[in-house]
Amino acid sequence: MAVFSWLVILSLLFLWFWKSRRPKGFPPGPWHLPLIGNLLQVRMGNPLKDLDQLARKYGSVFSLYVGSKPVVFTHGFPSAKEVLVIKGTEFAGRASFYIMDVISKKKGIFSLPYSEVWKEQRRFSVMLFRNFGVGKNVMEEKILEEATYLIEAFTEKTSLPFDPYEFIDGAVTNILSTILFGKRFEYDSSFLRTLLDLIHQNIKLPAGPWALLYNAVPLVRRLPLPHQKILTNASKIFALLEKELDEHKATLIPGEPRDFTDAYLEEIQKTERKGSSFEEEQLRVLLSDLFMAGTETTSGTLLWGFLYLMAFPEIQEKCQKEIDAVLGNNASLKYEDRVRLPYTNAVIHEIQRITSIVPLGVAHKSIKDVQLFGYQVPKNTMVFVNLHSAHRDKSQWKFPDEFTPSNFLNEKGEFVKPEAFLAFSAGPRVCLGENLARMQLFLFFTSILRNFQLLWPDKSQAPDFTPHFAITQSPSPFKVSLKCRQPSE
Repeated sequence: MAVFSWLVILSLLFLWFWKSRRPKGFPPGPWHLPLIGNLLQVRMGNPLKDLDQLARKYGSVFSLYVGSKPVVFTHGFPSAKEVLVIKGTEFAGRASFYIMDVISKKKGIFSLPYSEVWKEQRRFSVMLFRNFGVGKNVMEEKILEEATYLIEAFTEKTSLPFDPYEFIDGAVTNILSTILFGKRFEYDSSFLRTLLDLIHQNIKLPAGPWALLYNAVPLVRRLPLPHQKILTNASKIFALLEKELDEHKATLIPGEPRDFTDAYLEEIQKTERKGSSFEEEQLRVLLSDLFMAGTETTSGTLLWGFLYLMAFPEIQEKCQKEIDAVLGNNASLKYEDRVRLPYTNAVIHEIQRITSIVPLGVAHKSIKDVQLFGYQVPKNTMVFVNLHSAHRDKSQWKFPDEFTPSNFLNEKGEFVKPEAFLAFSAGPRVCLGENLARMQLFLFFTSILRNFQLLWPDKSQAPDFTPHFAITQSPSPFKVSLKCRQPSE
């Protein structure tokens, strides 16, 4: 009996060892454990330092196991460019995470595989964004109008230090809401606050250990563990969006779309046929995707901007002097002014670079067998592009580990954007809201600096730049003191 037991154990060990071997020619990586892979070897709280160490040992392309699945990681700019641009189509697939597939039912746009359906949905979404103002003067006017509301709200807070999070978050979301729903919300709106709280929780939770365990180990999926909150939150988000959809369907006037949702509902009516990718469930998930992607990233960048400019008052002052010199007292701000404000534009980009708001991007997948820097990557392999490492690549940046606008300025003080700047990713899966985000960042940022001096209120300690790592990197909650200013102050 004892001999038989040992034979069973040895057979299982041999089977595990045989199944756990990396495929031939696969990128190298550390030894891993059964079931959980390398999850214990990488700190989930913030894996970026661990990934840096692994890259030093294994090179710019290496692999880890997430559960029983081998996953490829890039490090630095050249390997990122290879995946995103040079072989962008080969790596344009979207990696499957079980918990996200349950939520999205493989609809929307971010979880969709690289396919004709994805191309159709992306093409239509980009067209509607353009139709409803993105990249045009009308969107510039909407952002500047929202900036006025934001400045009014900030002015009421100048007497005491306060947390700017809800105001920034609300302003950014309102721009997206005007496109998707044709309306803005007050910053204390219960709909807005509930929606954003649920979205922010669901951006943070999927990067936590329970969600990773849920994806990696099927046995835990039915257990009442913390990952279930992600599913509950998603249901609440869809319920909120359903109310807006019902309101739009009840008031829709054919041929007169007021916003993205109206136009999409009309397209559903036009294409009501078996096999069409245009349907209400697809629209629900698409709206959720757009809010998820379009709020936390832009508002998070603005919040990081507050923190860095309070910590570097000399950079803040130089921005304000440039803004005052170019715009003066009365000139209205325009998006095209970024050309005349190279230093301010460089500061905005430097905030994006140094913080890398989406440090590992969204996981890609190889759609066929492909070679990557001499390694063989089989079809359907998950690939993470480490955008954070590309933004700190010593071969690409003058001052990779410092916060300095010089990274985006040439010897003449002119704005120059290096190829290694990947805040919006690149290639076929580049962020579809890039143009909207760029416009918001410049107009909100410049409007705020034109009207206020940002001051760090707690003289007893310096600002904390330790990020909260999730799908996005966000700063710890903080307070700001605002001092109203006039040009040349």
